[in-house]
Amino acid sequence: MVIRRVLAPRIDFGGLRRELDLPAAFPPAAQDEAERATTVPPPDLDRTDLPLVTVDPPTSRDLDQAVCLARRSGGGYRVHYAIADVVPFVRPGGPLEAETWRRGQTIYLPDGKVPLHPPVLSEDAASLLPDVVRPAVLWTIDLDADATITDVDVRRARVRSRAKLDYAGVQADVDAGTAPEPIALLPEIGALLVERGLDRGAVNLPLPEQEIEPHGDGWRLVLRPPRLIEDYNAQISLLTGMAAAGIMLAGRIGLLRTMPAPRAEAVERLRVAAAGLGVDWPAELAVGRMLAAVDPGDPRGAAFLDQAAELMRGAGYTAFDGEVPDEPGHGGVAAPYAHVTAPLRRLADRYATEACLALHEGRPVPDWLRAALPKMPELMTSTDRVASAADRGAIDLVEAVLLQDRVGEEFDAAVVDVDAPPKPPASAAGSGNAPAGSGSAPAGSGNAPAGSGSAPAGSGNAGRKVRRPGGRIAIDEPPVRARCEGELPLGERVRVRLVAADPATRKVLFERA
Repeated sequence: MVIRRVLAPRIDFGGLRRELDLPAAFPPAAQDEAERATTVPPPDLDRTDLPLVTVDPPTSRDLDQAVCLARRSGGGYRVHYAIADVVPFVRPGGPLEAETWRRGQTIYLPDGKVPLHPPVLSEDAASLLPDVVRPAVLWTIDLDADATITDVDVRRARVRSRAKLDYAGVQADVDAGTAPEPIALLPEIGALLVERGLDRGAVNLPLPEQEIEPHGDGWRLVLRPPRLIEDYNAQISLLTGMAAAGIMLAGRIGLLRTMPAPRAEAVERLRVAAAGLGVDWPAELAVGRMLAAVDPGDPRGAAFLDQAAELMRGAGYTAFDGEVPDEPGHGGVAAPYAHVTAPLRRLADRYATEACLALHEGRPVPDWLRAALPKMPELMTSTDRVASAADRGAIDLVEAVLLQDRVGEEFDAAVVDVDAPPKPPASAAGSGNAPAGSGSAPAGSGNAPAGSGSAPAGSGNAGRKVRRPGGRIAIDEPPVRARCEGELPLGERVRVRLVAADPATRKVLFERA
């Protein structure tokens, strides 16, 4: 795995925070409630015997999940997955609950996060930190030898994590064959779960991620390929989310994370793009397996995966009470799925988890939960947009700062996307208003003859600015993705020139050299 890092100087992300209207301190009433709630009665069930461990980034303290994996004596596997239990700390109808609804989820920025809950809870009293007893929602999921679910149990319990591990360390231990016992089976179970997902038709895009990390007085922009252990760890979360969805669908009440399955026409367009890029896609190979086989380090492979992003459209949340949704599935998972494994960082998980507990225990779903469900999809969708804007805005800013003194330089780049051909104006040939060549105006001209000066040829509207042809390119050093103007061959390497890098607007622009 090759990780590329480029150093950026001091950067002020305050403008981005103000632009997105991100909250700062918690209101006094909410903060006071959080501080008074730091001690809650422990659950009756004691599972501090389980050797649970957490696997998170090294600096994280908001630890939602702890895992312990074991073989079953009769064959197959047992997954113990402890999730931070937030409900005992947040009183329904109180000021803290109201503030978490205003925030929706934790927003991450390089200079610090905007947490969903006050740190006295999210990074201390409710977090699954090592060597302390914590309340948790303990999922116990039994799998057969092929990693198919055979039994699910969920209940409140007190637990104690044995260690806080990080992804790089766990990957190194796995590679050396020295992974700690609680997660020694993670590669084995994770690989089986990946295979089960591909059998179902699951779709995943294995693209390297741009990340910003601190470095001395500045920041590093990092292009980090996904580690296998991160994918395997995510499979445990997906497994739990599918188990939760099953409980809620059977009980006819809950909150699902949904996304339409890839449309047949979108898959067909991707096949056409593969042929144009010279990417071999055997006719019998399903789209999920094809994407899993592509090398994202190859320019053509990277362009192909970028085109595949069109398959992953329309993700959202679906609440239901009494009637099961007509389309309860998630196209990426290829199964019904729910968010339940990150309640410290995502509001929806608190409510979906509580629904699962009530249904599994055979008790009524609380009124406060039932009243909240219909409002949850809109809230989570809006906060998802804010989180995406914060992530993209921070990366755009760092890219612009890194490149601001290099305007005019040339770079080698891979073309990962090209603009779609412009749509003809309403009055163009074939529009239904005038036949091509009818004499009203030259075909495709709109309202003025080509070259008249009133509007560019084919513009259709006087004075409208015509976007130059172009697309998106990826350069290696620094690891930047940005717009490039000019005729671009998809999936090829080209030479480009930097023409703009403005930190004030967070804009970077290249042109074909």
